[in-house]
Amino acid sequence: QVHVVESGGGLVQSGGSLRLSCTASGESFDHFVMGWFRQAPGKEREFVSHISWNGITTYYSDSTKGRFTISRDNAKNTGYLQMNSLKPEDTAVYYCAAGRTWNRAPSAYDYWGQGTQVTVSS
Repeated sequence: QVHVVESGGGLVQSGGSLRLSCTASGESFDHFVMGWFRQAPGKEREFVSHISWNGITTYYSDSTKGRFTISRDNAKNTGYLQMNSLKPEDTAVYYCAAGRTWNRAPSAYDYWGQGTQVTVSS
């Protein structure tokens, strides 16, 4: 079992940047795929990006590709989501999740953080 906590959200102007962190405790972090998801008011939770247990393989949603970068440091039990060129439509609660399979569906992830709010003003 692993416990994850997100941090780094906030308010930023359009075109700005934020870096989210996901700190894990409990079972060894490098046993898990790490994913980032987001949920805007009135919308379903959507996949943003995920990274393999060893950090070699990454995948992004079409809306974030080229602007967001996912990474992880297993020695620190921490994952990151660097978000650049932010747009108002990126406004959402962002969630970190840990799972054991390479899958973009939220249901494939076993452990979730409480979320961190990202608000992008126009």
